[in-house]
Amino acid sequence: MPDMIKDPFARLGLDREVLTVSQLNGRARVLLEDVFSSIWVEGEISNLSRPASGHVYFTLKDSGAQVRCALFRQSAARVRQALKDGLQVKVRGKVSLFEGRGDYQLILDTVEPAGDGALRLAFDALKAKLSDEGLFSAERKIALPLHPQRIGIISSPTGAVIRDIISVFRRRAPRVELTLIPTAVQGREAINQIVRALKLADSRGFDALILARGGGSLEDLWCFNEEAVARAIDACVTPIVSAVGHETDVSISDFVADVRAPTPSAAAELLAPDSSDLHRRVDSLHRGLV
Repeated sequence: MPDMIKDPFARLGLDREVLTVSQLNGRARVLLEDVFSSIWVEGEISNLSRPASGHVYFTLKDSGAQVRCALFRQSAARVRQALKDGLQVKVRGKVSLFEGRGDYQLILDTVEPAGDGALRLAFDALKAKLSDEGLFSAERKIALPLHPQRIGIISSPTGAVIRDIISVFRRRAPRVELTLIPTAVQGREAINQIVRALKLADSRGFDALILARGGGSLEDLWCFNEEAVARAIDACVTPIVSAVGHETDVSISDFVADVRAPTPSAAAELLAPDSSDLHRRVDSLHRGLV
């Protein structure tokens, strides 16, 4: 591939062939689309326009260069962030060339905020939207069961989180039946996997659910700030404890869930009735009857 980029005409055997302008642009388009079929680029939006067609056009720039970008209607509808001039973004797409003018541009399928500052803006925007819809209201919260018998855990099947949760239940309530519904908890596949796991868990008749992952950066935890995940939590009829990250981490999932726990271990303690406490209470009641 480096040779193709450095000397594409020699690679294609065109060093002695005389091309028309149309042929040149046509072959350049094929070459660009082959080499840059799917790439990520970061930059700042400028010259944003939204014609009546529903497509979105803008220039992506940094301190030294710029490139035109096109986001067609279907892809534009999937963008969660409000696009505007000056916004720093990461975009994914392919490089293409408009043969009539010899201009190249990026044809995009994904636009995401770049950096914690932009992510925070997206977080605040979604939080305000869902709050206005009432998704965080106390009236929507479902009380946790006092003595759950079957609990579904939506989390990664590997790592410390699931081990910590199991450890708490073994110590406090060993008879509670735990079922893991495995899912990715980070990355581009995590959103759809978490939504599917929530729907599956809600259909299984558990007494309660724990949605959990360990700590990380805002970007690492971002799938728990996605609107699709928030709405999947809201749609569940099974009470949900959200335990995402460390105590200082707060996610959109925490606001929508019925209860927020500061850590996965704390979530387990909320749902694990201490068997020794129960025995003491039963003994006390028995002595009272005698």
